[in-house]
Amino acid sequence: MAGEDIIGCCTGLFFIGIPAFFVFSSFVRIIYDYQKGLVLTLGKFSGMRNSGVQFIIPLLQTMRTVDLRIQTIDIPKQEVLSKDNVSAFINAVVYFKIDNPEVAIFNVQDYRAAVYQHSQTAIRDVVGSRTLDQLLTDRKSIADSISSVVEKDSKEWGVDITGIKIQDIVLPDTMKRAMARQAQAEREKRASIIVAEGENMAADKLALAAKILSDSPGAMHLRTLQMVSSVSADKTNIMNFVLPIEGVQFPEALPDSKPEAKPKEREPRK
Repeated sequence: MAGEDIIGCCTGLFFIGIPAFFVFSSFVRIIYDYQKGLVLTLGKFSGMRNSGVQFIIPLLQTMRTVDLRIQTIDIPKQEVLSKDNVSAFINAVVYFKIDNPEVAIFNVQDYRAAVYQHSQTAIRDVVGSRTLDQLLTDRKSIADSISSVVEKDSKEWGVDITGIKIQDIVLPDTMKRAMARQAQAEREKRASIIVAEGENMAADKLALAAKILSDSPGAMHLRTLQMVSSVSADKTNIMNFVLPIEGVQFPEALPDSKPEAKPKEREPRK
């Protein structure tokens, strides 16, 4: 009989304890450190609960928890037309967090959907006011402009936009080829300018050297000997010496030569 009493007692505790556990659990809510709890009593906001174990009255009260951590929303790739009528595909990431849980829950039906839709519209508006060159070279400024536009309205939703980053900008293949040709032409232009500047500097130095050599007696002769010495260091080189042009000219063509006087014809005798 004792054994049957023990079994009966355990069975009674089991059938009583299980319902009691479920009833007790309906009173208890656990809120994590990164959450806030909003309590609604008969559908009306009655207070905010912090992290820890919190108790509510079932059937009369409900609790909604809000995550206070930074959240991300991926804006998928969308086609955007720039100010100079060039289409590009842009995708971005929105970083935000809940600044006011009460406003985020009661002032907007779905704050994530609201931030998502507003960010898409802001990207089209801001990119549409910039040229393609600005879009490719000034991503940070464009992202800051988009963030300021979205943050202006998101404050009313209890959402704080911490940043918007442009992940990728994809251009059409025709535009990529045109930009590649432009970049190649720009590099060729810079190369031509550098070569021309080098030739100009070399000409200035050569003109200065020629002036110094012409003003110094014997400088050209010393320069010639120096060149002969440097060339003769390699025995495989062949040197050809050319006589001065004055040495191969006819005597009458020489600067110092004078034409011979013709014999004076005698006058015939009368």
